[in-house]
Amino acid sequence: MSFNSFGRVFRFSTWGESHGPAIGAVVDGCPPGLALGEADIQPWLDKRRPGTSRFTTQRQEPDRVRILSGVFEGRTTGTPISLMIENVDQRSKDYSEVALAYRPGHADYAYDAKYGFRDHRGGGRSSARETASRVAAGAVARLVIPDVRIRAYLVELGGDRIDPVAFDDGAIDENPFFCPDRAAAVRWEAIVDDARKAGSSVGAVVECVAEGVPAGWGAPLYAKLDSELAAACMSINAVKGVEIGDGFAAARLTGETNADPMRPGNDGKPVFLANHAGGIAGGIATGQPVVVRIALKPTSSILTPVETIGRDGQAADIRTKGRHDPCVGIRAAPVLEAMVALVLADQKLLHRAQVG
Repeated sequence: MSFNSFGRVFRFSTWGESHGPAIGAVVDGCPPGLALGEADIQPWLDKRRPGTSRFTTQRQEPDRVRILSGVFEGRTTGTPISLMIENVDQRSKDYSEVALAYRPGHADYAYDAKYGFRDHRGGGRSSARETASRVAAGAVARLVIPDVRIRAYLVELGGDRIDPVAFDDGAIDENPFFCPDRAAAVRWEAIVDDARKAGSSVGAVVECVAEGVPAGWGAPLYAKLDSELAAACMSINAVKGVEIGDGFAAARLTGETNADPMRPGNDGKPVFLANHAGGIAGGIATGQPVVVRIALKPTSSILTPVETIGRDGQAADIRTKGRHDPCVGIRAAPVLEAMVALVLADQKLLHRAQVG
């Protein structure tokens, strides 16, 4: 059984393959009457679009979205919203060797082991191309949570971290890395250039902060806000780790240093003096910024020869030709924002359904 859908009340499904005629998403459960047009979705896709700098894949995809259903006279109707993005720059011939041997670190062998059949053209459904569909669906989700500001950015690339003191929100959109540290962005240019020239790749860490999430969203135990976020983030291709708040660093703190102290606020709500929990306690939002961090592995499609086996079971070496991201994490910031938006929209509607 395959699962291509995510969400409970606000639910979306993605479809299509990397080298098929098109990819897309179907969003179901969106409230009616929200203003929605293709121009509301396109800016988010443009942020993720390939070929915008020398640091990403040079596959040239305009990623123009079309709304096929669920919208009438510029408003959502409450019925399924179908979104389509055409693929226009495929080069399937680049993957002739991949049809015969598995790329280590990629999903080639795992797909074959599961289905006994796979689409080797660009990795099919396992390609990061699929994430464009998520970004389109995430743009719809943002309409459900207009008072929430979601911002993602890279905090580490190739093992080189930003300086938190140098954090500048204005810098994020000024460089191709979604980097809030201008000095780090300059260093990262050399890191990615070196990886590309060597026929290799590097990993990255992306952080996302959602501000304006009201206290109360989420649920105890089996629909925790943080567990839903973790599941959504782990579903992103190439993600191998997720942290909420301090994440693993919390294990190195003491109880008193890990606590988020509170003092009375003027509006009767608490004023928090720290946010180690990342805005979530007991699976429920506290009203503080929700902080999520993901770790993305280096791109598995590389020019450096790697030992593998063929579909015939014989030993082989493989080098992946074609156009690939030397760091898949560079374009992951818009994807992470979309997944956080999708979870928060779902949690808002779940909260409203239970408590009004």
